[in-house]
Amino acid sequence: MKLNIVVLPGDGVGPEVTREAVRVLRVVSDFCGYDFRFEESPIGGQAALDFGSPFPPQTRERCLAASAVLLGAVGGPQFASLPVESRPEAGLLDLRQTLGCFANLRPAIAFESIASCSPLRPERILGANILIVRELLGGLYFAEPRALDVAGKCAWNTMRYSEREIERVARVAFHLAHRRSKRVVSVDKANVLETSRLWRQVVTRVATEFPEIALEHALVDSFAMNVITYPTRYDVVLTENLFGDILSDETAVIAGSLGMLPSASIGGKVDLYEPIHGSAPDIAGKGIANPIGAIASIAMLLRHTAKLYAEADSVEAAIDLVLKAGVRTADLLPEAERGRAASTTEMGQRIAEATVEMLNSRMAYFAV
Repeated sequence: MKLNIVVLPGDGVGPEVTREAVRVLRVVSDFCGYDFRFEESPIGGQAALDFGSPFPPQTRERCLAASAVLLGAVGGPQFASLPVESRPEAGLLDLRQTLGCFANLRPAIAFESIASCSPLRPERILGANILIVRELLGGLYFAEPRALDVAGKCAWNTMRYSEREIERVARVAFHLAHRRSKRVVSVDKANVLETSRLWRQVVTRVATEFPEIALEHALVDSFAMNVITYPTRYDVVLTENLFGDILSDETAVIAGSLGMLPSASIGGKVDLYEPIHGSAPDIAGKGIANPIGAIASIAMLLRHTAKLYAEADSVEAAIDLVLKAGVRTADLLPEAERGRAASTTEMGQRIAEATVEMLNSRMAYFAV
């Protein structure tokens, strides 16, 4: 197995968490005898300052030639004065469009060992395992026209979806549900928005191709309440770009911290993997960022791009094992206990060691 992985550390804590994700990937590569190669390239605010673009041409070329892309995070208040086209977020959107990844998978799992980290009662969240499938290339983030009229003191964006855009992401959600609990809830705002009415019509039609999958429709406002009130009720959640962005951050409450959540963006030329958290400039450089979201993202890379299912399971099992051992980064501890928090590097090292343990266990099991 050979993989060429382009690593885009980005801004803020991005370099810190991607470093630990690469550490775990190297462990898998070395243990299993694979040929994983890594190449770093600039993106984000610092790239804009150094190269005049938040997504420089050399980064674009490397990404398109890669087996997969691992992204850290982009952004920070120090880049707010840059022109709109040079801001870190513009680079991120350009990256997504360039790779063509239209389906963004964002899982949120309530690990029993850190259930107390959530502000929700443990009995509410235990057993919750939600996968949000977010359409990534349409809606308000990309559609035209859009403009900011400073003189006229007004601005506008356009929410636009085609049947094709909805169909392709819906099929991803239904295929994934087939491997899980065979339930999909499609989230929209069909009582108000024409785009959502089209969304609901198309999803309902696509569902007829998957008679074994139970489909439910929900309005985004009521779903936002119910996913927190009854998180174990949901399995695969299908929704459009903006709703998916907001709802996936909300489900961090179920997982205990935004630092726990990974993502995979698939369906295009090259798959993209990244933790869903931002650049966290307030803690950048302090060595206290939680790398689990980035490490869990490379488990998704092993599963979706490399098709190395046992290795992906081993990384996820290693995360669970380390959490059960009581290892915590600062975001997973009450303020009074943060003196005992593991650093970013310590957490990454522990998960790397546990990954070897899990791989050894699987090898022993299949050797019997």
